[in-house]
Amino acid sequence: MAEQLGRPIVKAWNSIISDSFANKGQSAGVPSRIALPVAADRESDRKVGMALVEATGFDAFDSGTLAESWRLQPGAPAYCTDLTRSELPAALAGAERARLTKRRDLATAVFLERYDLGREVPPADFVIRVHRTLFM
Repeated sequence: MAEQLGRPIVKAWNSIISDSFANKGQSAGVPSRIALPVAADRESDRKVGMALVEATGFDAFDSGTLAESWRLQPGAPAYCTDLTRSELPAALAGAERARLTKRRDLATAVFLERYDLGREVPPADFVIRVHRTLFM
């Protein structure tokens, strides 16, 4: 894909909900600071992405290549669960590719049961609790 676009591709910020992104950034060194996985095929591109993640108030975590970035997709333990740097490695390692779709669909069913997603947005803390319950 990078060759087709003629630009590097870095995957970051897809594993955080908008409310957490807007409201939960913290200074470096805070133990409860949320960590975000960053994936890219070239180490130099990952470093740029990680610096940008750090600048937005989150701990950047090198999650490897784009081929491995399925570990931060919907249904995976690292997806929208607001994990810290100490929690994130186990979440990435515990991802089970074959279960992602089922877990994602279960979360969607929970949200649809409680909210009219065309008109309402579930509260951020509810989304994170559901994801932690179903994905981890």
